[in-house]
Amino acid sequence: MIAVVVIAGLASLAAFAGLHWYAWRRLVRDTTARAGLARRAGTVVFVAGPLLMFAAVASERAGAPFWLQRVLSWPGFLWMAFSIYLVLAVLVGEVARPLLRRYLDRRSAPGGAESGPVQEPVLVPAREPDEQASAPIPTPTPTSHPTPVTPSAASDPSRRLFVSRVVGGAAVVAATGIVGNGAYGALRGPKVKRVTVPLARLPRSAHGFRIAVVSDIHLSPVLGRGFAQRVVDTINSTQPDLIAVVGDLVDGSVEDLASAVAPLAGLRARHGTYFVTGNHEYFSGAEPWVEHVREIGLRPLENARVELSAFDLAGVNDVTGENYGDGPDYDKALGDRDPGRAAVLLAHQPVVIHEAVKHGVDLQLSGHTHGGQLWPGNFIADAANPTLAGLERYGDTQLYVSRGAGAWGPPVRVGAPSDITVVELASKRA
Repeated sequence: MIAVVVIAGLASLAAFAGLHWYAWRRLVRDTTARAGLARRAGTVVFVAGPLLMFAAVASERAGAPFWLQRVLSWPGFLWMAFSIYLVLAVLVGEVARPLLRRYLDRRSAPGGAESGPVQEPVLVPAREPDEQASAPIPTPTPTSHPTPVTPSAASDPSRRLFVSRVVGGAAVVAATGIVGNGAYGALRGPKVKRVTVPLARLPRSAHGFRIAVVSDIHLSPVLGRGFAQRVVDTINSTQPDLIAVVGDLVDGSVEDLASAVAPLAGLRARHGTYFVTGNHEYFSGAEPWVEHVREIGLRPLENARVELSAFDLAGVNDVTGENYGDGPDYDKALGDRDPGRAAVLLAHQPVVIHEAVKHGVDLQLSGHTHGGQLWPGNFIADAANPTLAGLERYGDTQLYVSRGAGAWGPPVRVGAPSDITVVELASKRA
């Protein structure tokens, strides 16, 4: 098993290095005429970027001094996103490259926009009248001009350099624009999404009950106190009846991020704010975080259930907790309850939906997927989860998955905008 993990890790590292070499070749080597200052500077960027990226991830997981995490996180994680779209843009450039060469060849070919020199007419001297009568008019022999040989874009070094610079420049501009726009969207904060979910067992008195679902805030050295305040303000503006924080609140220790989390004490809902752990809480120290969120006014549901007037609200620990002896316990959270009452389950990862179905849950609220966060990562996330985002039904149980409010790693979202969802419960008896 260890050997398989090592081989897979080495293969991933080799692929990562190969893609960076490919991008360096196209964007640095092929766009510089010789090994001068520009090529050296480009090479430094392609070496420093990956090193900063690995250092950012390592410093976060190793619990390095918080100031060091902040120094490394911004450039390291932004490079992670930038390199993805840089490679994709260069690959697209491979299609554009031959088209541009062909266009330049046509422009330089005879009869094109840059055709060869125009042949001048040959003047024939006039003859005397008697000569015209006695001698045939000789046919003039036109002066022939050899057709100039125009080097093609593929064989002319200066033309190849021009094509590489045009295509490479376009790739850099495209990647910068995509990442810049994605960063703006992520840092601006989540927008409110509203979904109505009918529940067969919900009493008429609870028709219209509103649950604000927020997941994957990922407060960290990158997303700090200001971002948390924007999330709190957005949630409170919806005036929910209940708030559900379904995991991955933080990426870091209580010591480093207590100040960033502090605004969550201002969350307001008539029936309170509830919290369940996500996988990143276990990476950061789940037990201290559970205690800390309790201190600031959130109520943790650690494999526990609360009987509200209209329905049962249950929560389970994240499945990552199994590696720490603290995994989900569905019997503890959902056993011995009145089967005539509706049940809503808070569980970070959508993959536990089958346990929810087995235990008669009406609605499961989850996050974890980020909706893919960075296209085309949505295809990977979709393959790994039963539902990528939105509402789907599994038997008698409905599953709603939020795309999350924040972002892990790069503070960038492409094709998966962040959200806070107001789930409005509807009674079929109303």
